[in-house]
Amino acid sequence: MEERLFALRAAGRKYHVQVDDLAALGRRYAADLALLDAGADQLIVLEAAAHEAKERYVTAAAALSDRRRKAAEKLDKAVNAELKPLKLERARFSTEIASEQAAGPHGIDRIEFWVKTNPGTRPGPMMKVASGGELARFLLALKVVLADRGSAPTLVFDEIDTGVGGAVADAIGVRLTRLGRRVQALAVTHAPQVAARADHHYLITKDALEKGKRVATRVSELTTASRREEIARMLAGAEITEEARAAAERLIRAAAG
Repeated sequence: MEERLFALRAAGRKYHVQVDDLAALGRRYAADLALLDAGADQLIVLEAAAHEAKERYVTAAAALSDRRRKAAEKLDKAVNAELKPLKLERARFSTEIASEQAAGPHGIDRIEFWVKTNPGTRPGPMMKVASGGELARFLLALKVVLADRGSAPTLVFDEIDTGVGGAVADAIGVRLTRLGRRVQALAVTHAPQVAARADHHYLITKDALEKGKRVATRVSELTTASRREEIARMLAGAEITEEARAAAERLIRAAAG
């Protein structure tokens, strides 16, 4: 019995376990040996499972690519229909889908939004080809089309109407209004046509404090009367005329209607 006890203690030291754990260690080693003996058969089973999984992936990825191409056709048509009122009537929007060999969790496709800003020019990625003002309007058209497809809950447009006016600015205001029905849309604007269509109008001012040593920025919501006055100022400039006030009133009423 003492010899057996000494042997067990020696085995415990050799395998770095307590004597009481030797039995479990023996079972684990026996299972490992059995797995090695059955390794060839197990390899065949695993290779078959891997081949089946790959076939399922390829089938699912191909079906996803097909659905993406059909959705891209509809998206391109919808976005291009929005471009003419935004003074991008000579531009074209397209969704480029390139199927690659590398597989990933989102399929085998690489997707980019491409634009062509003028006839005869080569299309390219929207973020590289479009200028700042064009890019803002392309994104506005895209967001309007995708507003009901899980867009961000709040969208901010910073001077999206730069360089445009009249009917184009009004078209931008119309699309911001449509977008605002589904998400919260904030627009920094100098265009009275855009401001007149807002549900809430805020005036941002900067005041010099401490004899010009510090500047404070203030944001205040305009009332109905002060809003008309601000839109008239946006129309007329420094001197607000009665004609400008009347024009501002017409813009507000047209937007409300």
